[in-house]
Amino acid sequence: MSAAAHSVALAERRSARFVAWCRAWRAGLSSFDDAIDNIERPPQAPAEEHLATELPGTWSALPLRDALPHLRQLHPDEIRLTLPAPGDPDGLGPGEFTASALTAGEGVLAGIMGLTPQTTEHVSGSGDVFVTVSWQAFEAPPLHPNGPRPTVREADGELSLALQETTTELARLDVARWRPELGSAISALRRPTEAELPPGYDGPARRLYSRALLLERVLILAGQEAPGGSLNAFEAQRRDEALRPLAAASRRAITAAINAPLI
Repeated sequence: MSAAAHSVALAERRSARFVAWCRAWRAGLSSFDDAIDNIERPPQAPAEEHLATELPGTWSALPLRDALPHLRQLHPDEIRLTLPAPGDPDGLGPGEFTASALTAGEGVLAGIMGLTPQTTEHVSGSGDVFVTVSWQAFEAPPLHPNGPRPTVREADGELSLALQETTTELARLDVARWRPELGSAISALRRPTEAELPPGYDGPARRLYSRALLLERVLILAGQEAPGGSLNAFEAQRRDEALRPLAAASRRAITAAINAPLI
């Protein structure tokens, strides 16, 4: 698998999968074992080893199976996804968790605790690559939201508008000339699908999550350097400016879908 294809396959954020399955488990809609299995086995990728570090009252890293019970007293709505980015902290106040989540581009809010994933790749003697994901625990910072979080319906409308404006600009910039595979990826957005989320998520949340995940893959492809270096610095700057609003809308869509009320 090429580096580009690998990054596209892993466009689903680990924190989103963690939050979705933890919420379903805490709501009694998924078993504990199913939650662990789905967190540790990302779609289209080999199984990963997940550990938790610096949990309150612990002195060493714990396997996820032993760490997850620390969340057993939480209501599903107390477990939330956050996807901060430079200039868009997603309502997070200052603190170590915010700094770590900004570096990772994602994080989990779990009551008074925050968790961020840090990945390490290992190569076995036979050349196989496997990944360890360490969920580092922090004291969660106070939240300072700039107004209410968007609902699924609101985030879907915002995403549609951003998609229309961005694809128009990308067509004007002739990005397909640099990345021909974008055409089929963008065309796939017109075919409604529902993401493989755990029980409890309704159709609109699943469809929004599917669209946003596909857009994340489009953004990865569009943001990569053109083959052969055919993209100059000025063109790259214009491309990045065109992609920025869609990236922000995709992040808000993912958080709205994953944090949506369970049914």
